[in-house]
Amino acid sequence: MVAVRLMGCGMSGGVVLGEGALSADALAAANIHPESGLATDYLNHFNEVVMLLEMLGDMPDMAEEVLDWAPCGYAEHFRRTGYAGADTVIAAWGAAPHALKAHFETIIAALDDALGDAQTRLREQDVAGAAALAATDIEPLLAAARAAVNGRIEGDGVDDQSADQAEVDALFG
Repeated sequence: MVAVRLMGCGMSGGVVLGEGALSADALAAANIHPESGLATDYLNHFNEVVMLLEMLGDMPDMAEEVLDWAPCGYAEHFRRTGYAGADTVIAAWGAAPHALKAHFETIIAALDDALGDAQTRLREQDVAGAAALAATDIEPLLAAARAAVNGRIEGDGVDDQSADQAEVDALFG
């Protein structure tokens, strides 16, 4: 395991993946990748709405549920859902490698935008267009988010613009 130590303004010590409250056992118990510090459970926030989008062709009445979806930040998701390991997940988020975290946040912003586009199409009564976005835009972004959770900045479905933005975000944090 790679230990990652963060030092920041006002911090007297560092939060370290793989040590103390973020030991390998604690990370495993909370389903957190030991090197990225990220938990796949956050992606359920997106997986559920994508599944609804994919069902729209056969079940157009699911449109209301898609329209009810709203973006939710990483830490907020774990607080809101009552996830058993929420405190560990949120602490590990703080200890995640900066470049990977910036990359992940860029992907999540793109997912939020793509899902917003799907919702706009639904409001415009373009059910087929909204459903098509699940395969053409959203699934590749989810694949990139899964890759990031597993510690990879490069990944299938990551467009060059998103990767470039992640590098800029990492530089200017």
